[in-house]
Amino acid sequence: MNAPGQSAVITGIGVVAPSGIGAEAHWSSTLRGEVKVAPVTRFATPTPAVTPAGAAAPAAVLAGEVDGFQPEDHLDPRLIVQTDRWTWLALTAAGLALDDADYRPSDHDPYDTAAILASGSGGNEFGQREIGRLWSQGRRAVGAYQSIAWFYAASTGQISILHGLKGPSGVIVSGEAGGLDCLGEARRAIRRGTRAVVAGATEAAVAPYAMTCYATSGMLTAGSTPEEGYRPFSRHADGYAPGEGGALFVVEDAAAAHERGRRGYGRIAGYAATHDAHHDRRPAPEPDPLVRAMRRALDDAGLTSDDVDVVFADGMGTREHDLLEARALGEVFGDRLAHLPVTAPHSLGGRLCAGTPALNVATALLAMRDGVVPPVGNLTDPDPAYGLHLITGEPRGMPTNVIMINARGYGGFNSCLILTSTS
Repeated sequence: MNAPGQSAVITGIGVVAPSGIGAEAHWSSTLRGEVKVAPVTRFATPTPAVTPAGAAAPAAVLAGEVDGFQPEDHLDPRLIVQTDRWTWLALTAAGLALDDADYRPSDHDPYDTAAILASGSGGNEFGQREIGRLWSQGRRAVGAYQSIAWFYAASTGQISILHGLKGPSGVIVSGEAGGLDCLGEARRAIRRGTRAVVAGATEAAVAPYAMTCYATSGMLTAGSTPEEGYRPFSRHADGYAPGEGGALFVVEDAAAAHERGRRGYGRIAGYAATHDAHHDRRPAPEPDPLVRAMRRALDDAGLTSDDVDVVFADGMGTREHDLLEARALGEVFGDRLAHLPVTAPHSLGGRLCAGTPALNVATALLAMRDGVVPPVGNLTDPDPAYGLHLITGEPRGMPTNVIMINARGYGGFNSCLILTSTS
């Protein structure tokens, strides 16, 4: 077994997100601070929903869409008809990550490469269309691919089939936190002998049924313009805007990557996860579960809170959730919190469910490569009540040798990932 914290490096990044298709397009857009949350264009937005408590919830009118994505440009048409948009995005991101890593699974034993993805939403658009046909036209109108296209494991399976990956594969379903959990699982698979893992998450929940489900959570922004949308840690934050897309990676055994001349963008040095075990919708009233996840991730990496250069926060965008995260950071970092840079650039493109933390990992790796950290997205009026040293305005040049990334999933999931430089 490889030494803990020394075994898994990320050698390839594939991004398909509102910020762009490809890692460099995403990075350029993020550094420019381009707000990609906007009124939905792909369908008529639903009417206001009702929360489980019976209160009216804002209609989901804002979202981050992947503009200009045409599946025919990336995929075989025969595969397109079998799969949901969520899988189209994942297949495209996987191809980009493999190309970026210059890793060809066919050059290795098929059991040396695996696929471990996360999904918090599944194949929404495909499933909604086929269920509509069932109720309007009867069961004979439902396509045969309905049985697989909506399923959470569909993207993992399709990537494995397309690239011939026979290693230990799977799917993690833990809401937003899954985007980090799958990377923790990838590192575990590598420690057990797998050479490389395609890991990460994309989502495609900008569809009528999925957006209605989001609205019932009561956590969506009531804003109707991009500037009024997703703005975590702001004085005016009132919720998040959903989005689609995410990022996939090639995670390799460090020694194997070195043998083929690849150092990697960064190392997965530490990972931990906890659960609130409190409520199916509300977060725990105290921040201890997230505190434990951060501390255990640091312990796993063999580091202390003093070693962290910057935190990529979860930044849910509601006052309750953001305050809890700020309190958790305060318990972990103590007096240092007043000077520790904190960012959440993903709010430029919306909250992508499991795709959000995966996209944050991509952004963090590029920040590590270039020594510059983008600010909190769409934040013009930070609230000092959080007590955070938020990066705002322009990107900041700074040390990026150790980066902490937090993620929290709806229902009480908490995860933390520590990335360290390979230089």
